[in-house]
Amino acid sequence: MFKLTSLNLNGIRSATTKGVESWIAATAPDCICVQEVKAQAADIAGRFEVLAELRGHFHFAEKKGYSGVGIYSRHEPSEVVVGFGSHEFDAEGRYVEARFDTPARKLSIISSYFPSGSSGELRQSAKFRFLAEMQTHLMRMKGEREFVLCGDINIAHQNNDLKNWRSNQKNSGFTPEERAWMTALLHTTEPTGGLIDVYRHLCPDTTDACYTWWSNRGQAYAKNVGWRLDYHLATPATAALARAEHIYKDVKFSDHAPITVDYEFTL
Repeated sequence: MFKLTSLNLNGIRSATTKGVESWIAATAPDCICVQEVKAQAADIAGRFEVLAELRGHFHFAEKKGYSGVGIYSRHEPSEVVVGFGSHEFDAEGRYVEARFDTPARKLSIISSYFPSGSSGELRQSAKFRFLAEMQTHLMRMKGEREFVLCGDINIAHQNNDLKNWRSNQKNSGFTPEERAWMTALLHTTEPTGGLIDVYRHLCPDTTDACYTWWSNRGQAYAKNVGWRLDYHLATPATAALARAEHIYKDVKFSDHAPITVDYEFTL
């Protein structure tokens, strides 16, 4: 069984002071994809290259204290790909891919942090450009290899993916355009789709139990007024191997909860 976790850290230094490394050691994933590292290579050196005996591989943003993603793995990748070839967004540190290829199989684990768009129209426009580029990239990859993309996608897809869906239909993360992008990505017969939302594959009907992010305002966490923003998106054959999921709502390393999926394969 391959145990794969995704977690938006909201700062690796902050999360480690809150005990994330001991939690990783206790839950023992084979691989953990992290987002919003909010650090540079110099900050990682000598402190965070290895967490709980898992070695990290990173894509840092050029801007200090911003974005950044990583993959900590128990197994050494055959190759690490930093960035997805975007002239605009690779400078923001939003994509790292660990390949675990063998003569019989091509498999990638991806950690990605999608733009939020919540700060205003300029960033929302950038988010739409990112989504268009990412869809093209993922469709090209789907034709070449199996993969799981773990990440903070910053989109709640359906009404059951957030508490207050009626009042959020004009807000970033739940606009009709973003939801339509996700629908197209997950469409089973369209050439621009075909990926699987692994959590919904395992838990098609959950509502309150599915949330992975809570605002810091208005006691949202205490009242479980949340959003499902963190995903495992997989190629169909890999998604079919998913056996169990767990959202660790009761641990607080950031404003996001870790989500783990067990897959019936080994590296």
